Amino acid sequence: MTQAEIKLCSLLLQEHFGEIVEKIGVHLIRTGSQPLRVIAHDTRTPLDQVKKALCVLIQHNLVIYQVHKRGMVEYEAQCSRVLRMLRYPRYIYTAKTLYSDTGELIVEELLLNGKMTMSALVKKVADRLTETMEDGKTMDYGEVSSTFVRLADTHFVQRCPLVPATENSDPGPPPPAPTLVISEKDMYLVPKLNLIGKGKRRRSSEDDAIGEPKAKRLKHTTDNKEPIPDDGIYWQANLDRFHQHFRDQAIVSAVANRMDQTSSEIMRTMLRMSEVTTPSGAPFTQPLSSNEIFRSLPVGYNISKQVLDQYLTLLADDPLEFVAKSGDSGGGMYVINLHKVLGSLATATLESVVQERFGSRCARIFRLVLQKKHLEQKQVEDFAMIPAKEAKDMLYKMLSENFILLQEIPKTPDHAPSRTFYLYTVNILSAARMLLHRCYKSIANLIERRQFETKENKRLLEKSQRVEAIIASMQATGAEEAQLQEIEEMITAPERQQLETLKRNVNK
Repeated sequence: MTQAEIKLCSLLLQEHFGEIVEKIGVHLIRTGSQPLRVIAHDTRTPLDQVKKALCVLIQHNLVIYQVHKRGMVEYEAQCSRVLRMLRYPRYIYTAKTLYSDTGELIVEELLLNGKMTMSALVKKVADRLTETMEDGKTMDYGEVSSTFVRLADTHFVQRCPLVPATENSDPGPPPPAPTLVISEKDMYLVPKLNLIGKGKRRRSSEDDAIGEPKAKRLKHTTDNKEPIPDDGIYWQANLDRFHQHFRDQAIVSAVANRMDQTSSEIMRTMLRMSEVTTPSGAPFTQPLSSNEIFRSLPVGYNISKQVLDQYLTLLADDPLEFVAKSGDSGGGMYVINLHKVLGSLATATLESVVQERFGSRCARIFRLVLQKKHLEQKQVEDFAMIPAKEAKDMLYKMLSENFILLQEIPKTPDHAPSRTFYLYTVNILSAARMLLHRCYKSIANLIERRQFETKENKRLLEKSQRVEAIIASMQATGAEEAQLQEIEEMITAPERQQLETLKRNVNK
């Protein structure tokens, strides 16, 4: 864990859950797994507040717990899971593009609440969709349920592990913490629910008209509640599946840029065929036959079997080795080499970063060192056809920024410079990690800057909100244009300009 990652985790937890949860979460990230009493003592936080904070973190899968061999329960923070909160908008947008507004709201509710039952989720989403519809129109529970089933079938949502059902005859004391388990086949099994009904709109005026206090009304509703049909079966968003989808999109666009649209469509079909059968961390997809790929191509995509075989051969012979031939049955068996693809995409990103930061000549040297693996300074100058002074300057610049590494190979044990080879090389993994670390640092700086800008202009923002609220209420009562103009003039021209600058900076 680097300091930049810890700082970013701290800012994200504070923004989403507040100061107490942030304090407990960051403490666990810094110290590793710890029992409840130690967390409360070290953070100097009351025990009940620590319990509530841990409940929130466990609900959102940001903390896991395990029973220690001594019998106490230890809690451990999931830093990578906290950092994924940055991608929440992207997950929601992906659900919207694939499954329209209903899919978007299902994923949004799951991310906001951490875990939810299907019945509660369907009702909440139906109510939210009904509120956005025109008067007289409502969203049926059945439509939301069918979208949820499609999300489960494509593994974008999955069941949470449950406490296994035990026999009552077990006389021993209960364990200090339950062990949650779920089998692979049940992970995407949707319970058969007969959800009948439509979404409801919130009507605050009607609620106020009823004489009963709110607490009493809530008590009535909870007393009359029927048993929930899927009680205990909770669902969560499967973030690994979203990452798999992002990876597949990147592969398809990379193939389209390198070859043409037809080859990218063939690649998309292969990825779609293996998206549910291949685990997200697998190095290769499942082998697919040429005949299966041909049958699975989109309807109306007019390419013959012979042309498809030619494209597959072309993809298999490409130097990037995205596709490999694994057998000859069924017209030829093909797999996608996912590790090779991700390595190539990471390398391409590094090359583009070097080009943007240091210019095209530096990018030429970087590509040369990548291609030749190890080069001496004289060889770099000769191969890249760049004058010695400039080449030396560029190499040292990239070396200082950790894009290129220098390896010493001594001829004698004394490491004398005159009897030592100095070879330049590129370690893709360490360079990619360094770049990722810089991204985390940049995001943390941007969040801090946004908070500072908002704090500095707090008075102006409050004034702007008050004026907007007055204008909105006057428009509702049918005020004249002159009166509205007068209210708008309460914010002066310099203040308006300052607000515009603030809005631009915050958006940036």
